Amino acid sequence: MKILIIEDEQGLREVIQESLEKEKYIVETAHDFISGFEKIGSYDYDCVLIDIMLPNGSGLDLVRELKALRKKEAVIIISAKDAVDDKVAGLDLGADDYLAKPFHLAELHARIKSAIRRKNHDGDTAIVWNNLKVSPEQRTVLVNNEPLVLNRKEFDLLYYFIINPNRLINKTALAESVWGDYTDQADSLDFVYSQIKNLRKKLKEANAETDIQAVYGMGYKMS
Repeated sequence: MKILIIEDEQGLREVIQESLEKEKYIVETAHDFISGFEKIGSYDYDCVLIDIMLPNGSGLDLVRELKALRKKEAVIIISAKDAVDDKVAGLDLGADDYLAKPFHLAELHARIKSAIRRKNHDGDTAIVWNNLKVSPEQRTVLVNNEPLVLNRKEFDLLYYFIINPNRLINKTALAESVWGDYTDQADSLDFVYSQIKNLRKKLKEANAETDIQAVYGMGYKMS
């Protein structure tokens, strides 16, 4: 998978690049409107991350250019501007998602995977794992085509596990993925434990062909 990051803030650009390369993505970068314009016109990518506020131009114009060229890349706008008008404008132009700064890298990774998956499956974002099917947009779970009822946090945890299969995830990362900046208000680590316990019980009772394993002193992984 090949990703282009168009971001003028060097520190953030490098952090995103490093995190994506650790996930085995091929990553290219551009630091302003002109270099971004040249790259989207010359090369193809699976996903393009575009900041709105760029030197020499607007990221929204780059979204326009991608659509004018009938390019197939998934497009995610990343911007410190969280105004509704900017979000609506970007999505109306054809962007697939919008992520306001600051954001957790884990959330960015999940958004990228979801956007690419929609592009590759004609809008279907469902994730299938053995006899388990998770539909993030509908927030539904099927086991052997039968509905599995989960509460909001159980669903969020399952979704995070299923987009990070066979990966050891510590409790803090799980708490941040589900509660974000409000982690401390949720008695996070103890609550994560109780929610995972309930989730594992429900999956087992539904005969789901998956297991969320506890790795003592380190965290959890789904296998």
